[in-house]
Amino acid sequence: MNFSKIVLVVLVCLNSMLWAAPKGKPYTAGSAKVLGAVDSKKPFSGDRLFATLDSVGGTGTWMEWDINGVKDPSLMGILDPMLNGANKPEMVWVITERSKPLAAVLLPKGNGETILFYELQSLDAKPAPLSINPVLRPEVVFRDYRQVSETEYVHRDKVNLNVKLLPSGMIFSYDKNGDEPLYMVKDYASKTLDEKASILTDYEDYFKYEYSLMLRAFVQSVRGVFNWQPWHWYMPAWNSKWMLKRSELEAILVRGVAPPFFRLFKATTAAGETIEFRTNGNGYSELEIRR
Repeated sequence: MNFSKIVLVVLVCLNSMLWAAPKGKPYTAGSAKVLGAVDSKKPFSGDRLFATLDSVGGTGTWMEWDINGVKDPSLMGILDPMLNGANKPEMVWVITERSKPLAAVLLPKGNGETILFYELQSLDAKPAPLSINPVLRPEVVFRDYRQVSETEYVHRDKVNLNVKLLPSGMIFSYDKNGDEPLYMVKDYASKTLDEKASILTDYEDYFKYEYSLMLRAFVQSVRGVFNWQPWHWYMPAWNSKWMLKRSELEAILVRGVAPPFFRLFKATTAAGETIEFRTNGNGYSELEIRR
């Protein structure tokens, strides 16, 4: 479905919104193509805001841009004029699950708001070493969490997503209740080379999915922790150095015994901090950050 048809769906479903698409041929802002806008005469409610984004983005996941993160030049071509002007963006999102990335910018407009949509040629920041931002403000980082004790926070919408503060870091935990445990192939060592390759691919696909769930739970539920934008965590050019290697996975399969945790990602920053994503293969995952 093209963008114009999607917008018609938005108009039908969200009757009070006004489509303000540019007339004629879509125009450009730097290297981005301006696709259109959705106006609201009053500030968007949460439901209307995300219904609009989802109507345009489809089944993909919108990721919130962090002003303190690495800045993709293609996106900054859109945002720089706004950030340097009087009408500054209230929020910015990017979705990558399409042929070209899409950006959405929420701006004040009179007594209401408008969401502008842009199609980017690509997300083009060069890979940068992972780092933790020096000042982590709880009101920013834990914006979507409620504090339940001096050191513990629970996500406002997902009670099985928690954060525990440590003297030198924090641990995020996510428990997907009812998940089937990861099946361990006991006789992997006796399989043929083709069978081993097929088994390894199955396990890698499983862990890629688990990693994406952890990113959504741990990285996309907070803001201002890391210098990488949410989408950078998915890009092999950025993450491949730190991901679970096929040789490491094969060594586990040869043993035939599941470890307490599978470490899917582990990085050490230039400042000596460690960032580790791990899962037990039974629906429980953690992100540990230690300074």
